Amino acid sequence: MSKFVVGLTGGIGSGKTTVANLFAELGIDLVDADVVSREVVAKGTEGLAAIVEHFGSSALLENGELNRAILRDKIFNTPSERKWLNGLLHPLIRAEMLTQLQNATSAYAILVVPLLFENGLDSLVNCTLVVDISPELQIKRTTERDAVDAQQVKNIIASQASRDEKLSKADDIIDNQGDISALRSKVSALHNKYIKLAAQT
Repeated sequence: MSKFVVGLTGGIGSGKTTVANLFAELGIDLVDADVVSREVVAKGTEGLAAIVEHFGSSALLENGELNRAILRDKIFNTPSERKWLNGLLHPLIRAEMLTQLQNATSAYAILVVPLLFENGLDSLVNCTLVVDISPELQIKRTTERDAVDAQQVKNIIASQASRDEKLSKADDIIDNQGDISALRSKVSALHNKYIKLAAQT
């Protein structure tokens, strides 16, 4: 890929979205894996047609969109169904992300992926940026934001790559335990760095 791409990741509640939006304010194109994963199963897509063919029409809402709650139930307790779904969706998501990155018009592009390292998607980027906060703060922020209990957040944290693993693989790290103005200046400094790196590739 000719475009210089920064892979942005971080655990739940770390502030990935806030950081991504600060880069967007500086005119940088974002490709968000969560958004793409919804786009590849939107109404009228091959992805949705394949899901309906496999799981039946119960996988659809009345308006013809994907019934996520039913789909979650179907794959939650059945590893083989989850594997089938991942086998369908991961290549579609990957292809769409690559297309969007290639079409980005900013000096560099940012690929926002919650499970960047876990899904091997760091192979698609030139460098990686991890948004880091302490596990205690992750739990506090997520329970407040999503109105879920602490145990649920701990389970999600446990299912993701460990903090040490993420940090050891990161090219750049943003410590997001301060306020928004501190965050803004860190993003600005990295933005200047990435523009220089992009110019060299």
